[in-house]
Amino acid sequence: MDQQVICLIMSWLKPMNHWLSPPHPASKYVSETINQDRLPQELINLTSLLYWPPTGGNRDDFLASTSPKTSTYHLKGPTQATYTLGSNLEAILVARDHQGRPKIHGGDLFRAKLLGPELKAGVPGEVKDLENGTYLLSFPLLWAGKAQVQVRLIHSSEAVGVLQRIWREKRATVDFRGYFRGRDGTEETVICNVDPQSTGAKGPTCRYSDVVSGEVWFCAQPSTLPCNALVGHSSGSYLKVTTPRDEDLLARRVTDQPLPSGMSPILVTPAATGNMSDVALPSRPPCRPGHLSPKPSGFFHQDRWHSTFCSSRSFPTVDSILNCLAGHSVYMMGDSTLRQWWEYLRDTVPSLKPVDLHVTYQTGPLMAVDTTRGAVLHWRAHGWPLRSLRTPVASLHSVARELHGLAGGPYTVVVLGMGAHFTTFPPSIFARRLAGIREAVRALLEREPSTLVIIKLANTGYKSVYGSDWLTLQVNRFLRAAFVGLPVAFVDAWEMTSSLAVPDNIHPNKLIVRNEVELFLSFICPT
Repeated sequence: MDQQVICLIMSWLKPMNHWLSPPHPASKYVSETINQDRLPQELINLTSLLYWPPTGGNRDDFLASTSPKTSTYHLKGPTQATYTLGSNLEAILVARDHQGRPKIHGGDLFRAKLLGPELKAGVPGEVKDLENGTYLLSFPLLWAGKAQVQVRLIHSSEAVGVLQRIWREKRATVDFRGYFRGRDGTEETVICNVDPQSTGAKGPTCRYSDVVSGEVWFCAQPSTLPCNALVGHSSGSYLKVTTPRDEDLLARRVTDQPLPSGMSPILVTPAATGNMSDVALPSRPPCRPGHLSPKPSGFFHQDRWHSTFCSSRSFPTVDSILNCLAGHSVYMMGDSTLRQWWEYLRDTVPSLKPVDLHVTYQTGPLMAVDTTRGAVLHWRAHGWPLRSLRTPVASLHSVARELHGLAGGPYTVVVLGMGAHFTTFPPSIFARRLAGIREAVRALLEREPSTLVIIKLANTGYKSVYGSDWLTLQVNRFLRAAFVGLPVAFVDAWEMTSSLAVPDNIHPNKLIVRNEVELFLSFICPT
């Protein structure tokens, strides 16, 4: 078994020599277009994909922006003594400015949920922007018992306008550090980024290109060292991209704030006498890739996520988890929110032993093995652009290249989860990255159709110009569109983190991570 484990380690730790620097520094930037042959139509037309209602308004007048204190919501239709399990509840939200005046345009980002605290239940509501200052809220009634509507203003329409402008117009809102080392021990540190202009270089830049995925990276050319002396990478600085007026609109006091409660709690009862079911769950097929998930894709009840489109399972014991993972090699590639899955399984299953690969933990690669059951779990970061502690460049691998190197098969599971590190760049950067990843996933499934590929959508969390829930919504639109037509499965972490009365956190709590992992396991072991 020792020999087999060594082989697995070597196959995962490929050298970084596929990142090629040019023989001469690149002195000017050549604009790159998205390879449309690699993209589904939904991603090619970014304007349509990223449509958001006009935000209007005068951004110079803070008092005219949407206020969480004066905006209200109320029940649509007459109040009822009870509501029927399986029906819908609707409400009308009226957005108002800080002087209490009704808004006449849409574009606000509100988030609504229906909560059942006594039942540890919750479901995300649908918020339909009517583009006239009012919003239709809709909630499916999926459990019997008490329920209470909660609405929060995440960003005013004016704040969304700020995010839109910066996201589309700024080349980058963060930068990175590249560490160069010569053979004689000489070291230099420079700024690196997704394009030459964002390196701040006044002279030539070094261009690094992955010949398989087409991904590119740039660093300011060191004054004394060649481009191929790049050995390390880390986060750099958050760039100043906002004005004082922008900052007022994005301030904490008006961001992610609750609206005054406009509705009393309701009571939901079973539809028919003799029906003792506590939840409204019709017969659903086993969880398999290719299912189109409805909205909502699930809900919490008694702290467990119930999928509305497939019969998600519970894995309450260590043995139940191990029986599912037995014989499988799982390759997780993405950001730290996906690393939480790896950590949850490592911490929950004592026999999954981490292998010390002597790497930077924050970027990986990480590996855990159960030698008795033949289960192997990998996680590694998705590579540039990546905000991280200093890490060897050799550890940063292209996701697309890793996928091209996998044989696949019925015991291979691939999980991809990315987005949070791409909200600091224009949408074309993420679209271009997804172009290469989609092509690699398509090729993997073509050569081994029995390979299971799961996409983890980005979750709620950040509320700033560098990473905001509004930006995350756009990232998730990209992720869904990028894999249209491919038999992949989705775990909707956005909805899971939008369903309970817990503070948003870019790294969700253990309850949410457990339910994400159990849905992931439901795709591996659907029955």
